[in-house]
This record gives sequence, structure tokens and C-alpha cells, in this order.
Amino acid sequence: MASSADPTTPTNGRTDRPPMRASDDDRAATVRVLQDAVARGLLTPDEGGERMALAFAVVHLTDLGPLTADLPPAPIAVTAPGWRVLAMMAVEQLRSTLSRPGSTRLHPVRVAVAVVIALVLVAAVASFAGELLFDGGGRPGPGDFHFHPR
Repeated sequence: MASSADPTTPTNGRTDRPPMRASDDDRAATVRVLQDAVARGLLTPDEGGERMALAFAVVHLTDLGPLTADLPPAPIAVTAPGWRVLAMMAVEQLRSTLSRPGSTRLHPVRVAVAVVIALVLVAAVASFAGELLFDGGGRPGPGDFHFHPR
């Protein structure tokens, strides 16, 4: 049995564990933070290179923290809203355009005009697509003038 004076027995009731080893992913994550810091101008390329080399050489997790401790966090990236949000905004814009001022009810004249405009646009696009795809069937039409010398 060990005495209280035995130096191998912890006296505070806590066992001292060895530090946790760093994985390749841990090192790579630290290097990405350092690369971002160089890109944002927080570190010079030389200082960033030195810290990256140290990050790849680190054995324990506790040694990675000091390499990025003096760097501010990266700004949150703003992403594009996406198609769903844009479609919802277009529907709301159309609804507000077609409704009566100060009301949520649709104005019948505005709806009728919008439908007519949409039908004209669809007919124009279909006509244009037909001309491009089928070239009028290859037969000369009333607007085609060809000069044939005799």
C-alpha cells in the first residue's frame, strides 16, 4: 500500500492524463484558419507559413490553440437566398401588384390585363421558337421574295 508521502500517488484525487494527440484533421483545420488569416491580411505570408509549418509539426491538441489564439474569428459567410426565396418574393410582388391599394383583394381589371399580357408573351415566344426550330417548313411563304432570273 502506498503511503501519503509516495510521489506516484496523486494527492489531489485527480489523475493527471497525458495530453490528447492531434489528428491530421485537427492540423488541417488549424491550417485552414491560418490560410484564411493570411488571405484577410491578418498575417504576413511569412508568418502564416511559419505557423502552418508549426501546425503540421504539432503532436498534441493543446499546442494547436496558441497558433490561432491571437486571430479574430472569421466573418460569417453570407450565402445567396436561393430560388425558393426568390420565387416567393416574385409571387408576393405579383400579388401586391394585382391587388387593390390598401386591400388584399385582387383587382379584376389588373388580373385580366396581366393574363392578356402573359398570353401574348407566350404566343410570341412560341412563334419565335417555331420559326427557329422548323424554319417555316422550308416552303416559301407570302413574305418570302426570291428573285429567279429567266
